[in-house]
Amino acid sequence: MLNALFIQNLAVIEKAYIEFDSGLNVFTGETGAGKSIVIDAIGAILGKRVSKDIVRTGTQKAVISAVFGDLDDEQICKIKEMGADIEDGELIIIREISADGRSSARVCGFPVTAASLKDLGDTLINIHGQHDTKLLFSTDSHLDLIDTFGDIMPLRAEYSHIYKTLRKIETELADIANEQSQKSQRIDELSLQMEEISDAALFEGEDTELETESKAIHNAARITESLSSADMELNGNDDFEGAVDKINSATSSLDHAAGYYSDLADLASKAEEISYQVVDLAAQVSSFLSETNFSPGRQEEIETRLDEIYRLKRKYGDSIADILQHYEDCRKELEKIEMYDVRTVELITHKQKYILKESETRELLTNERRISAEQFAGRIKNELEFLDMPAVKLIAELSPCEPSANGAEKAELLISANIGELPKPLAKTASGGELSRIMLAIKNVLADKDEIPTMIFDEVDSGVSGKAAQKIGLKLKQAAQNRQIICVTHLAQIAALGDTHFLIEKTFGSAQTSTAVNKLDFEGRKHEVARIMSTGTITELMLQNAEEMLTAANK
Repeated sequence: MLNALFIQNLAVIEKAYIEFDSGLNVFTGETGAGKSIVIDAIGAILGKRVSKDIVRTGTQKAVISAVFGDLDDEQICKIKEMGADIEDGELIIIREISADGRSSARVCGFPVTAASLKDLGDTLINIHGQHDTKLLFSTDSHLDLIDTFGDIMPLRAEYSHIYKTLRKIETELADIANEQSQKSQRIDELSLQMEEISDAALFEGEDTELETESKAIHNAARITESLSSADMELNGNDDFEGAVDKINSATSSLDHAAGYYSDLADLASKAEEISYQVVDLAAQVSSFLSETNFSPGRQEEIETRLDEIYRLKRKYGDSIADILQHYEDCRKELEKIEMYDVRTVELITHKQKYILKESETRELLTNERRISAEQFAGRIKNELEFLDMPAVKLIAELSPCEPSANGAEKAELLISANIGELPKPLAKTASGGELSRIMLAIKNVLADKDEIPTMIFDEVDSGVSGKAAQKIGLKLKQAAQNRQIICVTHLAQIAALGDTHFLIEKTFGSAQTSTAVNKLDFEGRKHEVARIMSTGTITELMLQNAEEMLTAANK
């Protein structure tokens, strides 16, 4: 539960420290005194979004801190998941809002995101205000109420999973059916492309080799002339001594000289080595000259082959590697298409199974909802009768609708507050005071389903007075027996029933207005309850009535 709240520089509150008790904690004060600021501060601690405009004028930042005790296992687990450690069994949350719009939060000194803080905050406190009352106008929320009351949410989640899975299967089958209509045409296209590439019998680098050969043929005359000249220079002829003969003669002369002068042995050896290389070179040149055949017919073959390769490049890629990859892509796609039949059979089998599961689960969900709706309406009716609506009629109406992830029915709460009137939708018939009581009745009925230790009611008494207000106070008192209740009220009947009473009041300084939050003793409560009942001057009779109310409430 919430043990303490510290507020600094938040709107009109310069500094306030509030120690809460278990049971029913009530806040009262003049209109505009700042009661909503306290609720906003608690909301900020719970991770709700806050505006920089909430920072007190003339200050750099607002600081809010809260201390929680009696933590359960779920809360402790969430805190540890954040990386924080609990000391002395207490949870300390600090939220800072800067005037420049920046915000930060820490849990037990560990920095956390607003999203993480909200996730934790949802397990700590439930705030119920005018926004919750407006939710009653949304029929979508009515189905949530019925499912929550009947503990149907797990079954609804199971149905939602089945429903979404079935829709996914149907979508995939439809996609396959669309592709199936184009299947034959696509198979023909892929087969033709693969056949065309396969028949070409390409290999990587072939185009480069052909282009080199084509260039050689194109320059055949120059190549032949140069090879002939080189061959003659190296091998010579009958009239001309070539380089081979000359180098051999030189080698022989050096070898002969080395026989007389040993220092020439190295030169003779080098000459011999060079002679071998020249002989080898001459042989290769002669071979090239005799074997090279630059026939015009070969040039035509090369051009034809290159034209075929270029044509395939225009269709399937910029290189032979791209063309061969396209062949592989076609093969894989063809294989995938041929697998469609197998996948279709699998999907049809799954669809039949999920159709049966969807039908069975939907029927079970509908039956559970009918039971829950009837019991929920009966419990709410009993609560409203106690809350001074004796003639009330309430129906939780379920009507069939097109199946969705939430089931095959929609829900709407219908009410008649007066004898002789037929039940009609809440949004069209209920007054503000009736809506407040309906909301409180719903919260009481759902209290067993909600294990959150602290509940806040912000002006749940709006639009009611007299006996109805007394009944609302008794319901809040009853709820406070099992959890901590914090209630902002403007009615004496409710304020008198509080176990702890805080007064929020403005003080006007010379330069700025401030709001103070004070815990009242019995005398303070007596004067505050009398003030709420009065329309002006507080009389002795009012004080006496207030004392009697407080004494009766605490018996």
